[in-house]
Amino acid sequence: MTDKLTEAERTEKIQPLLDNGWALQDGRDAIHKKFVFGNFVEAFGFMTKAAIWAEKWNHHPEWSNVYKTVEVTLTTHDADGLSALDAKLGAKMDALAGD
Repeated sequence: MTDKLTEAERTEKIQPLLDNGWALQDGRDAIHKKFVFGNFVEAFGFMTKAAIWAEKWNHHPEWSNVYKTVEVTLTTHDADGLSALDAKLGAKMDALAGD
């Protein structure tokens, strides 16, 4: 089981994501970001690359895709909130998207 982040860990691990366009989600301990690509193929390519990392780390996002837009929510259900896995996957997604 993965542990929920402490306040100090949240500042260290989540704040850089918030500074890069992620936002805390209202009503739950989660972060959300909208990625917009040039077209559907780029969006789907991003999702494919992110899915490989998510599977490797056994940490799967809540996400949706409409044409060139991918919306992502990260939280750790086992921890009932944000964990280090969310920070790790969020940073990886930013890198894959070129953010």
